[in-house]
Amino acid sequence: MPRVVIAPDKFKGSLSAATVATCLAVGVLAGCPGADVVTVPVADGGDGTVDAAVAAGFDRVRLRATGPTGVPVTTSWARRGDDAVVELADVSGLGRLPDGRAAPLSSTSRGTGEVIVAALDAGCRRIVVGVGGSAGTDGGAGLLRALGARTLDADGREVAEGGAALARVTTLDLSGLHRRVRQVELVVACDVDNPLTGPHGAAAVYGPQKGADPVDVVRLDAALGHWADVVASATGADLRDVPGAGAAGGVGFALTAVLGAAARPGAELVFELTGLLDLLTGADLVITGEGSLDEQTLRGKAPAAVAAAARAAGVPVVAVAGRCLVDPQTWAAAGFADVLTTTDEAGSVEASLAAPGPALEAIGRRLSQSLGRASRMRSPGSAARHTVGHEGTTKESPAWLSTP
Repeated sequence: MPRVVIAPDKFKGSLSAATVATCLAVGVLAGCPGADVVTVPVADGGDGTVDAAVAAGFDRVRLRATGPTGVPVTTSWARRGDDAVVELADVSGLGRLPDGRAAPLSSTSRGTGEVIVAALDAGCRRIVVGVGGSAGTDGGAGLLRALGARTLDADGREVAEGGAALARVTTLDLSGLHRRVRQVELVVACDVDNPLTGPHGAAAVYGPQKGADPVDVVRLDAALGHWADVVASATGADLRDVPGAGAAGGVGFALTAVLGAAARPGAELVFELTGLLDLLTGADLVITGEGSLDEQTLRGKAPAAVAAAARAAGVPVVAVAGRCLVDPQTWAAAGFADVLTTTDEAGSVEASLAAPGPALEAIGRRLSQSLGRASRMRSPGSAARHTVGHEGTTKESPAWLSTP
């Protein structure tokens, strides 16, 4: 019987990656009851990273921490032995803004630093920090303060939280940093390569997504440039142009330039945490996906990374999405054998949004029926088979079904 690995990211605003995987698995097993199905929810360092770690066997540790506007939130991190996974999005992310009200000039990353402190105090020796989805552009200053650093103005007073206040920092005092922060391995899970400042920097590219208007963007970019000067003076190195420094409003910069963290692609790190690469061995099909498959997906998001890993393992991969905004030639070049959408399955965007679960189950069922039929019919040297299409029409089966 066929072996199917289901490794989707979340359908943002609709279903978690674990729920997407479960719905697809239910459909696959309904269509092919004897199939060997493995579910591996994935992420790329943004929201859902801790959930992916927990699904892979990590323990969830809950705590209260400072949200992006200073309002406390309940969040969590994941632990397995000496390893910890911290997710910025769940504590300092856009989803944590009270009533969804953006605060582009004053949002802070302090809460993420507080979660790191919790992992340090628990004795963890390797801490992976997923930095996607931040609400602020504070250069990671809030995170550093939570770890014991001081950001002082010309009068020796601590400046306020947020990116705008960075313009007043004259001194970065690192003497009070947490005693263990230099003793652990810090890794930044990052899926962007933006520098800290400039036209491709944190403020210019991501500031508008966080509510910054054009005047705010100019102000924040200038403040980040000044902050980089202060950090360089304190550390002896200027890393503002390192790829990924602009991640999460400059949190990537603080982690690498001040704390010596190593930056790695978020999806790659999650694959290691979940053991996905080993699970691909012997698989007949991989199913991945996310809410919207678009150009951003193909620039290193989790589904594209799954496709690359599956291709390297010689396993066909099908993407399932709420919608697909790229043409077949483009997604085929990215390694997808097929792309199916819940919008097409449900008949409309509205129906898909109202009931994505049943649409995912139906897609899983059709995929497994085709795969099981091809597996039974397949023989060395066989040509592509014919399968029954979605509306009962006969059509040529996808190329991946005829792979011996």
